[in-house]
Amino acid sequence: MRPDHFTPLFASAQSLTGIGPRLISLLKKAVRLQPGTTEPRVVDLLWHTPTGVIDRRAQPTVAGATPGTIATFEVRILKHRPPQRGNTKAPYRIATEDDTGALDLVFFRAERKYIETMLPEGSVRFISGRVEAYGDKLQMTHPDYIVTPERRDELPLLEPVYPLTAGLSGKVLLKAIRQAVDRIPAMPEWQDAAWLAARRWPEAQAALQTLHRPTDAADISPGSPPWQRLAFDELLAGQLALAIVRQSYKAQRGRPVTGDQRIRRRILDALPFALTNSQMTALEEIAKDMAAPNRMLRLLQGDVGSGKTVVALMAMATAVEAGTQAALMAPTEVLARQHMETIQPLAVKAGLRLGLLTGREKGRPRKQVLELLSEGEIDILIGTHALFQDDVHFKDLAFAVIDEQHRFGVHQRLALQTKGGDTGANVLVMTATPIPRTLLMTHYGDLDVSRLTEKPAGRKPVQTTLVSLERLEAVTDGLRRAVSEGAQIYWVCPLIETSDVSELAAAEERAAHLTQIFGSSVGLLHGAMSGAAKDAVMAAFTANELKILVSTTVIEVGVNVPNASIMVIEHAERFGLAQLHQLRGRVGRGSRQSFCVLLYKAPLGETAESRLKMMRDTEDGFLIAEKDLELRGGGEVMGARQSGAPEFRVADVPGYADLLAAARDDAALILARDPKLLSPRGQALRQLLYLFECDEAIRLFRAG
Repeated sequence: MRPDHFTPLFASAQSLTGIGPRLISLLKKAVRLQPGTTEPRVVDLLWHTPTGVIDRRAQPTVAGATPGTIATFEVRILKHRPPQRGNTKAPYRIATEDDTGALDLVFFRAERKYIETMLPEGSVRFISGRVEAYGDKLQMTHPDYIVTPERRDELPLLEPVYPLTAGLSGKVLLKAIRQAVDRIPAMPEWQDAAWLAARRWPEAQAALQTLHRPTDAADISPGSPPWQRLAFDELLAGQLALAIVRQSYKAQRGRPVTGDQRIRRRILDALPFALTNSQMTALEEIAKDMAAPNRMLRLLQGDVGSGKTVVALMAMATAVEAGTQAALMAPTEVLARQHMETIQPLAVKAGLRLGLLTGREKGRPRKQVLELLSEGEIDILIGTHALFQDDVHFKDLAFAVIDEQHRFGVHQRLALQTKGGDTGANVLVMTATPIPRTLLMTHYGDLDVSRLTEKPAGRKPVQTTLVSLERLEAVTDGLRRAVSEGAQIYWVCPLIETSDVSELAAAEERAAHLTQIFGSSVGLLHGAMSGAAKDAVMAAFTANELKILVSTTVIEVGVNVPNASIMVIEHAERFGLAQLHQLRGRVGRGSRQSFCVLLYKAPLGETAESRLKMMRDTEDGFLIAEKDLELRGGGEVMGARQSGAPEFRVADVPGYADLLAAARDDAALILARDPKLLSPRGQALRQLLYLFECDEAIRLFRAG
């Protein structure tokens, strides 16, 4: 378990002086919490990093002070001049002086008793704040700090500035963070001494203290030695955890699964196209993993439309050839049903028995699926989270495919694996989100990777154009022509965060507008609809009964209507690159030339313009993903917050990619020399894992 000396760090922030329930609820909004934690802890305050500093080191005489600057003075309190009774608008003034001149302190709506106690006449005080000129006098309105000579140390000469939330003052947060810093225990050094010396990095404890108690403005720069040291600590903890997970997973006994090719041959004969070279390579890699005595854990990474589903089906067919069962889990009901529709015709020709299990299967139909599954009468079960509920029993599950892996947590992956009994199921995870190499290392370091880099033969590139919303009428005129020629169109509306209009209302409004032009051939699809209503709309669109489908981003992943050849994305500047690329991938699936229209509101900001031009200039999902990483940073690209994937607290720094590569190499070297972390450095590294809360991931995987 976690070492005792870390206990104070993992206590609730309410254990700090001055933090009560009201402040906890404010801190919850301001501070980034780890997935699974419900309220801020002391350690969360330590990772709440400053964004700047207020420099209070200027300590001029009153006569030498410059109006408009922040300064710190030692003054004598001469006289209080409260406003007349009843006059709430007049300020409360206090005359003060040093040996060179006079300075008035000004308070509005001041509580007289409080002011008199804090600034008694005749006393000496240190004050800090912005100096102002008022006529020919100098004054300071509401000083930031007022301290007695005995408590001079409490006045921060370099005051870190932190991200705040409404109702939370910087002063209160600083006080809490300083208490958190005081709780940092002595920790052993877990980094290599030569590596630290070469970079002139401080010890971890000193680095944290410098970050929150800077002695120079440069100390809080993400490029500074203290911050770089902590960033490397976080990256090393993550890489080490993933490597341990992978090591322990690979060491677990798996079950070799090999087939005789009979079902796979039937699938290949039924396909209207030949497999691409990268599909063949991926299948060879998967077959080799499945045949090995250890558990398989592989990521199949393929751009939109690269044919991942066929690869998954062929791999599942291998398991069925071996006399076992397979499962395919998708994050949404729409996607699960889409997989069912894609696979069904091939399964029929190959003699595979499919089952479907989502949240919508209830009562008798659900019971029937569960009975057939446990008796081994279903070869492949397709479904959503419903697959790993307790009452779902496979007769013999040997292979599981998890689609859009980043939408599931680690524990969900484990829950499905354990359905494969003592030996666990071999697992293939798939994603249509091209992942840059650096992110693969961070978020998927425990997986072997296969990449599909080609598109199936016959796929035409999608022509992408950028059009200002001011030309909306010209766009609808163009659509009218396209519809008359038999085309079908997606029209996607974004989430509108900057106004009171919801995503749903925006889509409804656009659907109403297009209905006036195109009549009843316009349909609407959004997340708030029931499953049956969504299916009905999608079925009507697939059957070409609807010509235009207005939708929120629910169509982002997996929807497949080959006749749909035009994608209009409204307010494209509000989407990330990866999401725009996913949406564009919904068209270009049939024989018709396809188009993507990115409607934007002018003027465009620099980043938005860069994103949209990238979309216009390339269809290469991997190039797009690298650009997205450059523009947005690691955690956001992965949708880390939504998925419970690792999200950096200090590691988003200049030189991140180099630090990550070094951390990965170091982790591999450490475990090669000391696989159980029993050496003195190994024992210290265990503490690093606890500090960055990687212990939970290890515990979970070992439980699996």
